[in-house]
Amino acid sequence: MTKINISVIGAGTWGTAMAKLLAGKGHNVNIWAREDEVVKDINQHNENKLFLQGVKLPKNLKAYSDINDCINNSTIIINAVPTQFIRDTFSKINKKIKTDYILSLSKGIEVNTFERPSEILKDVLKKDVYVLSGPNFATEIASQKPAATTIAGRDKRVRKYLQQIINTQYFRVYENDDIIGIEISGALKNVMAIAAGMADAIGLGNNAKAALITRGLNEIRKLGKKMGAKDITFLGLSGIGDLLLTCNSNISRNYTVGYRIGKGEKIKDIITSMNHIAEGIKTSYAVYKFSKKVDVDMPITKEVYSVLYKDKNPKDAATSLMSRSLKPEF
Repeated sequence: MTKINISVIGAGTWGTAMAKLLAGKGHNVNIWAREDEVVKDINQHNENKLFLQGVKLPKNLKAYSDINDCINNSTIIINAVPTQFIRDTFSKINKKIKTDYILSLSKGIEVNTFERPSEILKDVLKKDVYVLSGPNFATEIASQKPAATTIAGRDKRVRKYLQQIINTQYFRVYENDDIIGIEISGALKNVMAIAAGMADAIGLGNNAKAALITRGLNEIRKLGKKMGAKDITFLGLSGIGDLLLTCNSNISRNYTVGYRIGKGEKIKDIITSMNHIAEGIKTSYAVYKFSKKVDVDMPITKEVYSVLYKDKNPKDAATSLMSRSLKPEF
């Protein structure tokens, strides 16, 4: 395959892992970082010590502090910025982006607009946007452990082009056209992971965990279908696949947030102590407010919101869920 110029905007764990994968395939990859120390470490030591410590990065991966220099002559631009910062970041460069190949890795819902990452980018860039999502821990991708993911977007020709660019022997890429379902799944699984972490921390047991994940998937599916998603998407990699991964591992930032809350820590102290952003914190607020607006019943999301923003005790949240009025399963 012909080498191309690719720019990754955002040098967190996932952005760096994706940049490493693409540079490893021989492409010329630039990555933009907010932090000067990250730029220095990548360019001088071929390592992102702040976000992906211990992983050697290819020499054809170059880091930039100036976002305009980073995107110069790019064939593909990849968004790896946390959802709440996408609009501000890309508004600074929207007139300088010439390519039509825009791919987003972010998973969340914007608080003020209730927009998904692709919608935010389309608002700002006035271009079609494609998304990549699945059960993908960045640290495992960076270590070249086997994984699979999905790319979604409008044009099948573009999806297949991006599929070919990103697919490797250790990272298998599928494609489909349900961008709504993939992004809703990717955003809401983080909310459910916070709930799963709390459940484990307060010792609710395996039966409760299984019920939580299953009913969590039902909430994700209900909201997704209300917004126009395809039902089958929630049974795929970006749906049940990502949900199972994120709800069952302390590698997950969102699971860890929930676990720490369940053990008695305050959310403001947890946020202060973290180098990374746990997208589920803001997403739980946005999704709870949005679910009320569109009249979709989401009891688990409501309880996560209540714990994070109303200081409700996680045990009381579990009691509230178990005390709801009886109803059919489907």
